[in-house]
Amino acid sequence: MSGDRPSGRPLALTMGEPAGIGGEIALAAWRVRTDRAVPPFVLLDDPARLAALAGSLGWDVPLVTVADPAEAPALFGSALPVLPVALRVPVRYGQPDPANGPAVLESIDRAVALCREGRAAGVVTNPIQKSALYATGFRWPGHTEYLAHLAGQADEPVMLLEGGGLRVVLATIHIPLKDVPAALSTAGIVRVATATAAGLTADFGVARPRLAVAALNPHAGESGSLGREEIEVIAPAVAALRTAGIHVEGPSPADTLFHPAARSRYDAVVCMYHDQALIPLKTLDFETGVNITLGLPFVRTSPDHGTALGIAGTGTASASSLIAALHTAERIAARRTARQDGEMP
Repeated sequence: MSGDRPSGRPLALTMGEPAGIGGEIALAAWRVRTDRAVPPFVLLDDPARLAALAGSLGWDVPLVTVADPAEAPALFGSALPVLPVALRVPVRYGQPDPANGPAVLESIDRAVALCREGRAAGVVTNPIQKSALYATGFRWPGHTEYLAHLAGQADEPVMLLEGGGLRVVLATIHIPLKDVPAALSTAGIVRVATATAAGLTADFGVARPRLAVAALNPHAGESGSLGREEIEVIAPAVAALRTAGIHVEGPSPADTLFHPAARSRYDAVVCMYHDQALIPLKTLDFETGVNITLGLPFVRTSPDHGTALGIAGTGTASASSLIAALHTAERIAARRTARQDGEMP
């Protein structure tokens, strides 16, 4: 299919937390690049720290610095292209230093700019250590919200995660569990579900998406005896979505939504809070889950794991989720390009 062709532009891979595993999984991904096992990418990172890391791990990873991402595809087969972002202080693996926070953000900012300028096909973000960024004055709850800020979007972004044959979407993202009921609204659920249906069609080729909407309370509130959010907030959202022509079921008890027979009935499930979505996804596919941000004017994916400070610098971290994120970004970028070119409906 023409919509699955690579665009010719590389993906822009960000540094992530330099004291975490981002550098080594980027190196590990490049090492398995043969036969299109990994799409071409340019890494926005500090070349000196990458060279030192590869040397300490005993990995033969030639590095080449580039000034323009356009150089990366031709070089990718023989060397890892790096667009330099200078760290402020030396890295101590497992010990994030807020002094390097500006470099982490510079990597993200430049990757987004490259995509918006049409010089990169998509942004793939390595995990950040939010606590280290908060110490520098970072005021966003996480990566996803910061990317929406860079895109100039006022609405909270829509986070979709995919893995193990499951797609989950979050109605609320990085907030304490105690704040979830008050944060839920009929309009918010409608917005998230509508963006999900549009994203499934535009970015995943699902012609008529089927959505399930999870309940918040046990047994979907048991007709109000275990909570009224289903009656007062979630069910009206489901009704509005049906009126808008979206195929949707719910609110359904979350404990019955994730077994194989249930998963066959929908293309994505809208979950009410973070762990309601992430626990089943990571149980089904801990190694290769992918985080995708819907509705941005550029493609963004990331591995579905954190910085893994406890094993950083040891070379034992799996690059599987990063590689899956790179492939997913490439597919979405190619599909968007084909749609823009009129090659797909």
